[in-house]
Amino acid sequence: MLPGVGTETAGQLLVTAGDNPGRLASEASFAHLCAAAPVPASSGRTDRHRLNRGGDRQANRALHTIVLVRMRHDPRTRDYVARRTLEGLKTKDIFRCLKHFVAREVYRHLTSAFRSEPSANPAT
Repeated sequence: MLPGVGTETAGQLLVTAGDNPGRLASEASFAHLCAAAPVPASSGRTDRHRLNRGGDRQANRALHTIVLVRMRHDPRTRDYVARRTLEGLKTKDIFRCLKHFVAREVYRHLTSAFRSEPSANPAT
């Protein structure tokens, strides 16, 4: 069980993954599909990223909900937010990082669940 993932958010992420099985080659592709992959938005000497506005908006909302719950209740996430705030990151940037991390974690959890599941039609 992943912290912060409820039935509705898990269902939405499963629907997103199930609707697009050919696009799920890696953690990065799942994050891009969920609109959680960073997009470079640098100018001059400023090196920064912004949130992706494309992808599946419902999956992005599910990731947003998971991050909100983790920021309120998960001690590891609260420690991470405090550390990154001290480093000078803004809340939007911290959210972007956390969404990408959660998308990668969900992808690993989904693929490990698919691998451990026995085949419905075993080879005879």
